[in-house]
Amino acid sequence: MKELTRCKRCIMDNSSDPTITFNEQGHCNYCTKALSEIGTVYFPNQEGQKKLDTLLAQVKEAGKGKKYDCVMGLSGGLDSSYLAYLGYKWGLRVLSIHIDDGYDTEISKSNLKKLIAATGFDYEVITPDAAQFNALTLAYMRAGVPNLAVPQDNVLFAFLYERMRKYGIRYFLTGGNFALECILQRGNTYKATDVVNIMDINRRFGTMPTDKLQFLSTIQQVLDKKLRGIQTPRPLNYIDYNRDRAFKELAEFCDFQYYGRKHLENILTAFIQLYWFPEKFGVDKRTSHLSSMIVSGQMTREQALEEYAQPLYDEEQMQSYIALIKKNMGITDQEFDAIMAAPAHQHQEYAVENDKAYYRFFRALHRLVR
Repeated sequence: MKELTRCKRCIMDNSSDPTITFNEQGHCNYCTKALSEIGTVYFPNQEGQKKLDTLLAQVKEAGKGKKYDCVMGLSGGLDSSYLAYLGYKWGLRVLSIHIDDGYDTEISKSNLKKLIAATGFDYEVITPDAAQFNALTLAYMRAGVPNLAVPQDNVLFAFLYERMRKYGIRYFLTGGNFALECILQRGNTYKATDVVNIMDINRRFGTMPTDKLQFLSTIQQVLDKKLRGIQTPRPLNYIDYNRDRAFKELAEFCDFQYYGRKHLENILTAFIQLYWFPEKFGVDKRTSHLSSMIVSGQMTREQALEEYAQPLYDEEQMQSYIALIKKNMGITDQEFDAIMAAPAHQHQEYAVENDKAYYRFFRALHRLVR
């Protein structure tokens, strides 16, 4: 076993990451890069306010004569919920969209209901075909790949982009942000828009067709951005985004309730983050989440280590989550145990987009629309 090395500034380590490096001070490449991006990616200051004012003016101008200024995807988690709250304060006409994949927690359902009532935003809920969605997610589990959230994410993006085409919306405001996500371990992940990969995994390991599910390919996403001018800015990067303050403001605004750690607003997501990644790939996502908060000044390294020392999950609660996943996917205890015990694989071991062909296509498209 190799010796564990942990960053002396954040808490990233080399336990499951062959790409991490450390300088002479014992600082890792992740936090070193993230700190260098404050002032180029993240603007928690007056400069950020100017950038935000410019963005909001552009969004409202693009929405003139249309039903909506922008679209937002709501997961029920903090980032998207806080962005929706800010969008309400900014006077934006927002079309809010949520994917109900059958795994929302009760607290998430309640938070979404209260948030929509308080903002008055138009709200559309995607309910993907349960049988095909669960069969596709199960195919990903059988394939042994890290990013089990690809079906969930792609179905949401597909609907978002379809609605943007329908209403002529140019701006998809996303809750992605620097403050809580500036450090994300590389490896053991994959993009959600590689439909070639989706179809090959389903062909090899799936039990049902996917004709009732709508997907968004990388090519379609690029076409929409190039030909329709669709943009996906991150407004939370233009404010001093603080987790605890955001929860407090949401609680005051609509009685928004805390649901636990990051990404735990959805049962399937909680399973992926707290069980699939650690058990299958040895990856503890808390190192990235807590290190991000160290970089953005919301937590000391000592506080992060103290939180990291806590149990990864509540055993009884996790077993109830796993029981629901088995039920929805129609698998036995034996098959689930076999999936968990099987070797891990990477997405690239299956068919993927031909990067060279895609690059040539994008270059040709750029010349066409330039």
